[in-house]
Amino acid sequence: MFLMIGINQGRKDLSSDQLVICSQCGQYGRYQVFMTFTQLLLFFIPCFRWGKKYYVQMSCCGTVYELNPEIGARIARGEKVEIGPADLQIVSSGRRARMVRRCPACGYQTEEDFDFCPKCGGPLS
Repeated sequence: MFLMIGINQGRKDLSSDQLVICSQCGQYGRYQVFMTFTQLLLFFIPCFRWGKKYYVQMSCCGTVYELNPEIGARIARGEKVEIGPADLQIVSSGRRARMVRRCPACGYQTEEDFDFCPKCGGPLS
């Protein structure tokens, strides 16, 4: 007789439809809530989960926050919960949206934070 036991890392996406203005990029985005965990497999069947952590990823820029475990567990149970800024702790910053600026004199476009156009020297608006 043999016994097949395994341990792996898992991820489960949770339902959340909260629309917010992102504090990192300033655009509208949606919270994408997910849970990570470690699980014990017996004959490829998940038997036991531990080390659950809840995260929120912004749909606009990809910034990831760790979510308060109590709020995350309520969302996992299917409750409609409003996530506030106090419930989030930043884990990693996503790509920042950059504003494209256009020179009114020559039409040159740049993403840099210049006061004057690098092509013609005119003031950027």
